[in-house]
Amino acid sequence: MMRVIRADAAGACYGVQRALDLAFHASEDNHEVQSLGPLIHNPLVVGELAQRGVRVVDEAKDIHGGTVIIRSHGVVPSEKRLLEECATEVVDATCPYVLRAQNAAKSLAEQYGAVVVVGDPVHPEVEAICAYAREAGGAVWVVDSVAHIPDDLPATLGVVVQTTQNRAVFEQVIGALRAHGVVLHVKDTICSATSQRQNAAKELAANVDAMVVIGGHNSSNTTRLYEICEAICPRTYHIETLEELEQAGFEGCEVIGITAGASTPENQIAPVQEYLERL
Repeated sequence: MMRVIRADAAGACYGVQRALDLAFHASEDNHEVQSLGPLIHNPLVVGELAQRGVRVVDEAKDIHGGTVIIRSHGVVPSEKRLLEECATEVVDATCPYVLRAQNAAKSLAEQYGAVVVVGDPVHPEVEAICAYAREAGGAVWVVDSVAHIPDDLPATLGVVVQTTQNRAVFEQVIGALRAHGVVLHVKDTICSATSQRQNAAKELAANVDAMVVIGGHNSSNTTRLYEICEAICPRTYHIETLEELEQAGFEGCEVIGITAGASTPENQIAPVQEYLERL
């Protein structure tokens, strides 16, 4: 009989659950509710919020009154100021760990005038972190791998990291910068939930025949869990919906592992686990 094991740390983190609670509470009132960008990178959750009347608005300038929810990834400071002018009420659902990264980038920019952000250059969290550093007067570079470290960096730098970044990539970039003789002032802003999920997934992937990683395909933290697991257990599947499991094959598997991104609530994990346990 096939066994199904869930990673010790998996699923929605504190910051995501806090954002969801704030959004669902706001939707209980009968006035206009909007989120600036998707609340979290989970299309199923965004769809559920839409059914409750929470619509996604792409730009702050398109908001004219009503309640606006700032997504868990945060926003650039200029957008936040505009929201406070345009909306009747602002509900700030920025993850506390993201706020810590924003403040760290700002502080490092003020102290050293130059900041490297280790992360995905097109991710909204990274865009906001960079904006806080630039507004504080710092020059900013975004680095997502050792291969993309620029040649023209100053001799002294502040460094922060996207909260959901793969720790191995972060450490590789730090090592490469130090090898080039750069003096670094590092703020490790990877959140504990990310580290816990990555470590638990890594441990589980080494002891199963197949892994299932549950979460939005547009979710950075879920994608990194998939990459970590796939490097250890080649038979790894990243699914967003239960229906996608139909494309996966588990022939010959005795043990299947399950993990889920920090933006994946329990009501999306349990049906997958139940399905696998029935195989």
